Amino acid sequence: MSLPVVLGIGEFLWDMLPDGRKAGGAPVNFAYHASLHGTEAWAVSAVGNDALGQELEEEARSHGINLSVSHVGYPTGTVQVTLRGGQPEYEICRDVAWDHIPVTGETLALAGKASAIAFGTLAQRCEESRNTMDTVIRTMPENALKVYDINLRQDFFDREVITDSLGKANVLKINDAELIILKDLLDLSGTSDGSLCRELMDRFSLRLLVLTAGASYSEVYHEGGVSHIETPKVKVVDTVGAGDSFAGAFVGSLLNGMSVEDAHAVAVKTAASVCMQAGAWN
Repeated sequence: MSLPVVLGIGEFLWDMLPDGRKAGGAPVNFAYHASLHGTEAWAVSAVGNDALGQELEEEARSHGINLSVSHVGYPTGTVQVTLRGGQPEYEICRDVAWDHIPVTGETLALAGKASAIAFGTLAQRCEESRNTMDTVIRTMPENALKVYDINLRQDFFDREVITDSLGKANVLKINDAELIILKDLLDLSGTSDGSLCRELMDRFSLRLLVLTAGASYSEVYHEGGVSHIETPKVKVVDTVGAGDSFAGAFVGSLLNGMSVEDAHAVAVKTAASVCMQAGAWN
């Protein structure tokens, strides 16, 4: 019996830390964790024709991540991380390879049989990748899960991109801080997290809405009600990829027949485990 095919499309990059570099990118983190939960998961992106791109692909494949990655004439993506007074500051480099993800036959073939896709906002900051994401999503089966893991970063978002993305999605994953941003950006009238989530579901005809609130709790809103789980208290090493691991575990568990409540519990446990170790791929 074949595994359900899952895609994560968007940024693929190196986090350039003061003590070295670490491979990442939200859609790739998602694909890695979806693959650990009973799916054939693929990361769809682009790298440059450079040493950083070759090493990034090698690092991902060494962790068992399937790649549908194009080589383009732009540098491989990096995020510069600096420490000021002990606090990290990030500079996401512009006009890099994952801003120019092309449509390929391989990716469309995967999309045509995919059971789910995860996409975000950051990789839509340039028109080429945004158009590719649109084409891939439109190629997918009608009943597939289309997960908009919103991931708002710096100033790389606007009302048009968010509204368009919500129109493509049938599942939204968002954190409590992003929910406040959406309340203002989309002129939502809700007065509580719950009413805002239900308003988003109704306005954009969403099947599911996942709300995470860091160390406090997470909730999954669905037609039958809401699943609420308090966040486990663990010794945090770092939170890199925790949200992506949550999404990957949740989607993989749903596709393998779990209820929303059980899939939610698996996702919470997975994210807590990721927080207890360095990096998202372990």
